[in-house]
Amino acid sequence: MAMTWRVGVDIGGTFTDIVMLGSDGTVHTKKISSSVDDYARAIVEGLTQLFAETGIGAGDIEEIRHGTTVASNAILEHKGARTGLITTAGFRDVLEIRTLRMPRLYDMAWEKPPPLVERRLRRVVDERIDARGQIERALDPAQAEAVVRALIEEGVEAIAVCLLHSYANPAHEQAIAGIVRRLAPDLPLSVSSEVQPEIKEYERTSTTVINAYVMPIVARYLRALRTGLDGAGVTARLLLMQSNGGLMASEAAAAKPMHIIESGPAGGVIGAQALARAKDLADVITFDMGGTTAKAATVEAGHVARAAEYSVGAGIMVGSRLLTGAGYLLKVPAIDLAEVGAGGGSLVRVNAAGGVQVGPESAGAVPGPVCYDQGGSEPTITDANVILGYINPHHLVGGAVTLNAARAAEVFEQKVAQPLGLELARAAHGAHLIAASNMIRAIRAVSTERGRDPRRFALFAFGGNGPLFACGMAESLGMRRVVVPPSPGLFSSFGLLYADTEHHYARSFRRLTRTVDLAELNEAWNALAEQALGQLAAEGFSGSSAKVTRAAALHYHGQSFDLTVPVPDGPLDAAALRAVDEAFGVEHERTYGHRAGTDEPVELVSIQVVGRGLKANGALPEHTSPARSEATIPPRRAYFGPTAGWIETPVLRRADLATQRVGPVIIEEYDATCLVLPGWHARLDDGGNIVIER
Repeated sequence: MAMTWRVGVDIGGTFTDIVMLGSDGTVHTKKISSSVDDYARAIVEGLTQLFAETGIGAGDIEEIRHGTTVASNAILEHKGARTGLITTAGFRDVLEIRTLRMPRLYDMAWEKPPPLVERRLRRVVDERIDARGQIERALDPAQAEAVVRALIEEGVEAIAVCLLHSYANPAHEQAIAGIVRRLAPDLPLSVSSEVQPEIKEYERTSTTVINAYVMPIVARYLRALRTGLDGAGVTARLLLMQSNGGLMASEAAAAKPMHIIESGPAGGVIGAQALARAKDLADVITFDMGGTTAKAATVEAGHVARAAEYSVGAGIMVGSRLLTGAGYLLKVPAIDLAEVGAGGGSLVRVNAAGGVQVGPESAGAVPGPVCYDQGGSEPTITDANVILGYINPHHLVGGAVTLNAARAAEVFEQKVAQPLGLELARAAHGAHLIAASNMIRAIRAVSTERGRDPRRFALFAFGGNGPLFACGMAESLGMRRVVVPPSPGLFSSFGLLYADTEHHYARSFRRLTRTVDLAELNEAWNALAEQALGQLAAEGFSGSSAKVTRAAALHYHGQSFDLTVPVPDGPLDAAALRAVDEAFGVEHERTYGHRAGTDEPVELVSIQVVGRGLKANGALPEHTSPARSEATIPPRRAYFGPTAGWIETPVLRRADLATQRVGPVIIEEYDATCLVLPGWHARLDDGGNIVIER
């Protein structure tokens, strides 16, 4: 049987990473500079280069799995479609009023981001449906048609429809959708009762608008990518990573792009989950540090922590995420990520107060750090790490990027060390520690702020710079184990290969658990399950390859916020509902430190299902065989702070850790550098992961 290949492609702000996995476990990797003007071009170029280097044919590719930031970039840069919104009279300004939450309590100068739909493109219809789904004021079809025509005449490129309480009764929304499809059948259309039929007006309106806003951009990008792949002879099907960690077909992603807004960071977390399960690591905190940002997430008891909603374009997470309200809110499930603006390209500056500031600005792919010798004139964290001896002073990416260490030292001395009155190595080490402390805030945001003690987790580090910082950060947090997977710099791409096809469905269902009609509840859940199974069947998954799991969002009656807990399979009876109540109480206590007594009524807020398509013979091999190897590297001096000073440090390959080695040690690979501090030891496990322990 001929060997086939699966491809994972992840686009970052600096590099586009490609991983090819053969059916026999062979791995080929490629790291290529991102083509910011046309992200699809770098993917096609990288694949073409890999074909030339390996002799693999384009026809041997069976599947391409892709994580992309194209949708989130459209929002961040306000380059989405010119969108019109149709809503209920009296609710025209929901997008601007938002939830009245302030992300910066004491910053009187903070301004809300401008709404994605300007006011003159927000039009209203005089209709009203109540919270029980009863029609109080019927929709006037003539008025609805006039509103639709007015938006078409304004030249809108997409339309969003979000009427009051349409989650309880979608009749009026469906009538307007019919008018749009009749008058402008090719115009992208986003209808709240189809994309997000859940309670809360701002959240539903914002989600529906974001979906419309990015639809034309995502569709255009996917068309360009498909054309480029076909032109290179790659006809394999294309799957997109969703924000929630599941895959969806490119056609489904074009129809509901709201699910791929945070597509980029999800692959690494899913890969970490798969490897953690394989190695019996029940609880891990993932740490992904690239060139621009660092991200953290948790895998607890083998399950990825997910958030029911998140904000796009809220800026990087610079403090407690308990302060929300910035950015544009999306109420769709997503991996619960915290992010800080700290990457290899983060700029190091001395501020007006004489303190060192690292990030959030980044040198990015162009011009890059000073040591890249491509015109960069501002010192960065990568420059600091070159000065400290942590990074090979001659090259990166297996020699693909030549470094100018002398230039990095000269600029760092002039712009950081001299203004601080510090010796060069101490200044560079200080910048390294400040970057680490910034990133520790992201780890605390997904652990301490969620009622979890980071000391009982292992730190799973990847990204081009994650393994370089992980040991020091674990030491600061009291964590005792760090795991670095194979190909860490490309692990987000590798992680895409572990994901399953997933579809998430939810609907509002507000009932007290103690008085809910069980027949009505079971019928509602079955309807969602049928929707999920129907979508999976359309994509070729049926029988044992189609799996549906259930969950419920609940709160104590009168609370504004809810928590999600799993719900067992099968028809629910009174005993099963009591078990769901108890699971909610346990999660409430774990998250907030307390729970109410048994007499406090618990309210269902929404019911949810996840449909998973499990690929036949799709499990990844236990052992993969990286196709690359590096020659022996001589030791070099590295600086470990004012106490330890400069130490002649062995520089190893990953394979050298078959025998346990005591730090300090530097492990150099094609795509990343791993630093083992004094007092820690490192070894390889039977899956090829580097395990660093104190």
